[in-house]
Amino acid sequence: MSEPVLNLQGITRTYGEGDARVQVLMGIDLRVEQGDFLAIMGPSGSGKSTLLNILGCLDRPTTGSYFLHGEDVAKLSDARLSTIRNERIGFVFQSFNLIPQLTVLENVQVPLLYAAKSHAGRARKLLDTVGLGHRLRHRPNQLSGGERQRVAIARSLICDPVMLLADEPTGNLDTKTGEDVLQLMETLHHDGRTIVMITHDSEVAERAQRTVHLRDGLMLEATNA
Repeated sequence: MSEPVLNLQGITRTYGEGDARVQVLMGIDLRVEQGDFLAIMGPSGSGKSTLLNILGCLDRPTTGSYFLHGEDVAKLSDARLSTIRNERIGFVFQSFNLIPQLTVLENVQVPLLYAAKSHAGRARKLLDTVGLGHRLRHRPNQLSGGERQRVAIARSLICDPVMLLADEPTGNLDTKTGEDVLQLMETLHHDGRTIVMITHDSEVAERAQRTVHLRDGLMLEATNA
């Protein structure tokens, strides 16, 4: 069997000390294979945000191992983690996180700045893929919410990451626009992309191939969509 994209083993995360100590994640085990589309579901306070930060190499577990393509990233230096975030993980945020002063084309190329690369041709191709090839010179404030999220998805793909990590990708969108974005993510999945999506919405989670549920820091079950 090939190496999974990610493999969590006994992940815990605790904040504070003494009487103020709070355990947010309690022994999470999770395996995601190449080409999976996984939804992580749970209510507020379930540990979704903490797990998201660990998956995105923005935080470290207190105990346990996180293997990303076979490398235990929980033990790496901050500098190495920064490189991994840029090269191996594509982020799609609820709030889009576009830079207002930059054009659509420039926003998509932002991750390449950290690698001292420029690849406008690839950025244009990705924008064509998400249906925004005609908006290259527009700025974020000239786009609808759905268009901004499509720019964010194109940006997440510019470094050809091993995994897309989507945090409530339809949370700021109306129903019709959210449906368009989910259809785009389904297309990416069908093209072989590995996607991990954080959501509190059961209807959104149903679009994934698999769903895992978090409650009070515990992973309760895994279901096939």
